[in-house]
Order: sequence, then structure tokens, then C-alpha cells
Amino acid sequence: MDLGLHTFAVSGVTTWLWFPPLVALLVSFFTSMCGLSGAFLLLPFQMSMLGFVTPAVSATNLVFNLIATPGGVYRYYREGRMLWPLVWVILLATAPGVLIGFWVRVTWLRDPGKFMFFVSAVLLYLGLKLLRDNWRSRNQGTPSVRGAKLEKVEWSRRGVVFRFGGETYGFGFVPMGILATMVGVIGGIYGVGGGALIAPFCIALFRLPIHAIAGATLAGALITSVVGVVIYSALPAPGGIPTGPDWALGLLFGMGGFVGMYLGARCQKFVPQRALTLVMGFLLTGLAAHYGLFGR
Repeated sequence: MDLGLHTFAVSGVTTWLWFPPLVALLVSFFTSMCGLSGAFLLLPFQMSMLGFVTPAVSATNLVFNLIATPGGVYRYYREGRMLWPLVWVILLATAPGVLIGFWVRVTWLRDPGKFMFFVSAVLLYLGLKLLRDNWRSRNQGTPSVRGAKLEKVEWSRRGVVFRFGGETYGFGFVPMGILATMVGVIGGIYGVGGGALIAPFCIALFRLPIHAIAGATLAGALITSVVGVVIYSALPAPGGIPTGPDWALGLLFGMGGFVGMYLGARCQKFVPQRALTLVMGFLLTGLAAHYGLFGR
């Protein structure tokens, strides 16, 4: 394989073949610990650093999810930290949202400048939410979760209750479904799938432990990204603008992301929740400020 500069036919991006996998590996290693695939960071990277600004960048981001997230999902499953009820709620509720998000992306947010403003708003909200909750929990202890597994996962018509690390947690199907649908719309616009952004909301609104839900949110991102790729590839866009993914570029990002997510999921149990949310909060807020002030 030629490791020199290469121009991708669909996106028009010219870069080294080793560069996308390396970036994706580094990003995904850290974000997978928080139940995030890293797609939300790779999208502004592709737009700003690689100059990929058409709606097809969203579809390419979804291809990254398809290839990369199985690494993290497998590792969380191996460690007994896969909350399957949350996976199914994400799947059922976010799929319609992704379809709505596609329509918004190719009609109202076709202009790169407007799209980057939307991106900065999403990142700012998530970042401030994580930082605020991190500050509020500053006086709480950080119990070790090494070796902790999901226990007594009980279903009912109203919701799910489970134990993790000696504590009891739960969520209702209706409120979680409403949240997942809204996040699906955002994820469809952003090109990260429905589940890729739901982890911060689960932590902030439902007080669920990040070590227990990270696997489920990554699995949700994987499944809903399948829906997103089909939508962006098959449905016609107004004006005939290209929306299908750059499969070659997405594959390279995905290869690095697969390794990064597997390693991140393996190391997550050694990192306390406050440290994870603090890093992610500052990172998201910083990116939001940058793209809000300087645009693309």
C-alpha cells in the first residue's frame, strides 16, 4: 500500500493514508471511555483540517462508526458491562430521529457555515453540562469499579432497574425514549448516529454511571449508524447534492477507531468517572468555542 499522499475520489480530500487511522485511534481511545465513538470530534476535524464540507461528510462519519464501534462494544460485552435494555431503547427511538436529521441536514443546513454553527451549539451544550455536573459532584467519593459488572437487571413496563458497583440505578422507558429520539435528530444531522451523543445526556439527566452505560451507548451508535448510512446513501437530496459516504476515507478512519475503542474500553475501568467527564467537558467546550468563533 502506498503510504504517500492520496486523493479520495468522493470527498476530494488529499492526505496521507496513515493519517486518518492515527487520528481516529487517538480520538477513539479517550472518547470510548465515555461511551462516545469519537465521531463527533472527527466531523469537525474532517471539515476544518481536511476540507470535507459537503453533506457527504456526515455519511462518511457514520461509516467510521460502523467499522470502529464493534471494538469497544465487544470489550464492554466481555467485561459484563452491556446494558441491553438501553441498547434497544436507543435503537427503537433514535432511528426515526436519524431520518428527520437527514432531512434537516440536506435542506436547512446545507451551507457549511450554518452547519458549523449548529455543531458548535451541540458541543457547547454537552461540554457545559458535563462540567456543571462534574462540579456539583466534587465532594462525592469516586468508588472503584474494577471488576464491577451489571447485576439484577430487571425489566418492567415502566422501565429498568439495575445494580452496578453496589448501587441501584434505573430509568423509565418513556423519558428515555423521548430523549433518544431528540438525540437521534441531532445525531442524524451531525453524522454520528443516534447513540453516539446520548451518553452525556444519560449521565446528566438520569444520573447513570458512565462505566455501566458506555457499552450500551456505543452499541446504540453502531446500530443506528447502519440506519444513517442507508438513509444518506439511498434517499435523494434536494438539488441532487451528493450525500453518499466516501467509503475509502471512512474505512481508514474506522480501522484506527476500532483499535482505539477496544483499548479505551479495556482501560476505562481504571479511570474514575469525574476524571472522564472533566476531560470531555473541557474538550467539548473548547471545540465549541473554536468553531463558534472561527467557523470552518
